[in-house]
Amino acid sequence: MLIHFRRSHLVPLALLSLFLMNVVAGHASERANRVNVIRVPGDDKVVKAQLGADGTLHLLLDAENGPRYVKSTDAGVTFSAPMTIVDAASQKPGLKFQGEDLAVGKDGRVHVAMSNNAWKLKLPEEEWGFYYASLDPGANAFSPVRNLNRKPSEGFSLAADERGNVSACFLSGKLFTMLSHDNGETFSEYAEPNPAWDPCNCCTTAASYSADGKLAVLYREETNNERDMFVVLWNQRAGTKPSRTRISGTPWKLEGCPMTYFTISRAGAGFVAAWPTKGQVYFARLDKSGAVLPPGEIRTPGESGMRNGLVALSASDGATLVAWKNKDLLGWQLYNAKGQPQGEPGSAKSSGGGAAGVVLPDGKFLVFP
Repeated sequence: MLIHFRRSHLVPLALLSLFLMNVVAGHASERANRVNVIRVPGDDKVVKAQLGADGTLHLLLDAENGPRYVKSTDAGVTFSAPMTIVDAASQKPGLKFQGEDLAVGKDGRVHVAMSNNAWKLKLPEEEWGFYYASLDPGANAFSPVRNLNRKPSEGFSLAADERGNVSACFLSGKLFTMLSHDNGETFSEYAEPNPAWDPCNCCTTAASYSADGKLAVLYREETNNERDMFVVLWNQRAGTKPSRTRISGTPWKLEGCPMTYFTISRAGAGFVAAWPTKGQVYFARLDKSGAVLPPGEIRTPGESGMRNGLVALSASDGATLVAWKNKDLLGWQLYNAKGQPQGEPGSAKSSGGGAAGVVLPDGKFLVFP
C-alpha cells in the first residue's frame, strides 16, 4: 500500500523537526553553559571557595609562603589582590602553614582553618593543633592566628551560619567538635559527639549547617575495617544528643585508613554529600534528618586518590554538580533533580589536591581549577 502526503503537509513537518532539533540543541547548550571554569590569577592553588550571602566569592588559596585569601564581587570576572592569612608573629623559621577549610558566617565574616608542620619540626605536641583565623568585612588583615585545641590532630573542617554559629571539627583518635555562638570570637572546649564512634583517623571531616541550624558532620568510620560514610546531625542549641546515619551503600572492607577527603554542603532543607569508595566518587542527596533521598547513592564517572578534594553543590531547582580532583585534573559532572547525568563530564587542568566551586543564585555553577 502506498501512502501519499500532500505537499502542503511537508512544510509543517519540516518546521516541527527543525523546532525539535533547536530545542534539543538549546537544552544541550544550556547544560554546557551552566558550568563555568574560573581561573584565579597567579600560581596559587585553590583549596576552597564559598559564596557569601551578599554574592561575594571567597577563596582560600595555598601559596609557597603559606595560605592566602582572595575575593570577587563580580562572579569571578576580577579578584582582589591576595591577602596573607598568617600574621607575622605566628611565622617562625621552618614553620609552614597550610589552608584546610574556609567558611563564611554572620555578617560576611570569613573563617579559615589551617594546619602546620610543627610535628615535622618536632615542636611540642600542643603546637600540632587546629589553627584558626578570621576576617571581618572591610578589614585589611586577618585576625592573629589562634591554636584552638592544642593537641595533635588533623582532618580539620569548619562550618558557619548566618546566626553566628561556627563549628570547628577535627580528628584526634576520635571525632571532636568545638562550638562558637559568637561568630568565632570564642570557642567551647573540644568534645566528642559520641565516644563510641571510631573514625578513620587519617581521612578528614566535612561540615555544614542546615537551613534550620543543625550541624552536619561527615566522616568515615573504621569499625571492623568497614569504611562506611556517616553523617552526624546535631541541634547544638537545644542540648540534644547528636544522631548519625550511614549514607554510603557500597561496602568497603579495608585494613588501613584509605586517607580520603569528602564534602557536604547545604541543599534546600537538607544536604548533598560526595565521597570516594574504592577510588570511585559517589554522591547522595540527604533530607534534613540525614536520610538518603531517592534514587539513593549515585556513582559518578569520577575517580579520586588519597587526600584529593571533592565538591558537591545543589541549585534551587535540584540540579547537582559533583567535582573531583584526580592527579592534575579537576573533573565534574552535572546531574538533574532526578539524579540523571546531564551532558558529558567536563575537566580542566589543575595543580594541587584541592577542588573548589560555588553555585550562584541563578543556578549556574563556577569551578576553580
